[in-house]
Amino acid sequence: MTPRKILIAGAGLGGLAAASCLMKAGHDVEIYEQAPALGEVGAGIQISANAMHVLRHLGIGGEIERVGVRPAAYVFRLHDTGEVIQQFSLSEEHEQQHGAPYVQLHRADLHELLAARAREFKPQVVHLNRKAVGFSEDADGVTLRFADGSAAQGDILIGADGLKSVIGRQILGETRATYTGDAAWRVTVPVERLPRDFLDQVMNVFMGPGGHVVCYYVRGGAILNFVGLVETEEVSEESWTVKFPWDQLKADYAGWHPTIQTVIDAADRDQCYRWSLHNRAPRRNWSTRRVTILGDAAHATLPYLAQGAAMAIEDGAVLARALGRTDAVHEALDLYQRNRVDRTARIVEQSTQNRKLFHLRSKEEIRQAFARRDEGAERNKWLYSYNPMTVELT
Repeated sequence: MTPRKILIAGAGLGGLAAASCLMKAGHDVEIYEQAPALGEVGAGIQISANAMHVLRHLGIGGEIERVGVRPAAYVFRLHDTGEVIQQFSLSEEHEQQHGAPYVQLHRADLHELLAARAREFKPQVVHLNRKAVGFSEDADGVTLRFADGSAAQGDILIGADGLKSVIGRQILGETRATYTGDAAWRVTVPVERLPRDFLDQVMNVFMGPGGHVVCYYVRGGAILNFVGLVETEEVSEESWTVKFPWDQLKADYAGWHPTIQTVIDAADRDQCYRWSLHNRAPRRNWSTRRVTILGDAAHATLPYLAQGAAMAIEDGAVLARALGRTDAVHEALDLYQRNRVDRTARIVEQSTQNRKLFHLRSKEEIRQAFARRDEGAERNKWLYSYNPMTVELT
């Protein structure tokens, strides 16, 4: 393998994970981040075995388990009565089947661990206040240009710059985004604000007509994460940092179970976030001869399969392996893309299909749908059994 100088635009979860995979493989990496400080927004995040294999490869699997929670079960309930309509074992069975645990943690905690690991490889790997505006490439290398007029040169450029990717837009053109009709609420509540033994450390999903709520613990059980999906004609910015009135959150869940009311009542009134969900069709080609993209820049997905971050982490591992297979950069990028397009497209498409399951119109439909789905965790074996570190690259 010929060591390469690799530029990464974006220091989110995908960019940081890719950087450590690449540096561990022997490459020289520089990450360019537009923000003035390194950090992550958002709340809870779910890491399944397919992503955990990569994080263990990077040596942070144990720390992730320490700051996270291993949910004992997946429990589906009706939105108003709390009636359990389906339940199956989660983390322990997940690890037995797929070789790594299922962990729920705070997104900021995962970001901090990934940033620390990348800096262990190279202390000054992250460059802040560097907003990418475009790139150019030739037979000798690639140049990444920044808004301040400066530039960086390397052998390869990776766009890990998210939904509004500058790198992706230059490769793909504008990607059409279609509003789904759904918006996602996110709040977090410290457990000291909740009744003692309020909810078990399981993934609770309350299913209601036209929407649902997911509740699970993060930070070792110190914080309850609440994600609520509602149907609305009010379209807002597609951003995790948009605040909405608490009164609107309360109104959206009028008539729901007392558990949901307790969480909403305990939430900070000025810390309620909601963003509009948009759908994007999978793309089949996202690379040039020296430039490629990963994560949301390549295959943004809806949250109905909880695999957005996992796909980005997988991408970085497969890309690092592909670069180890050939000294020809364009062949390595093609190998990476070829081995990712089908899997990521399937995840995007199934996430879209799952929206129908989570937005049935009546309690009777919900009961019938979950009664028919007695396979429980079996339905996603294809998803979780994938190991980015060992999967054959063809």
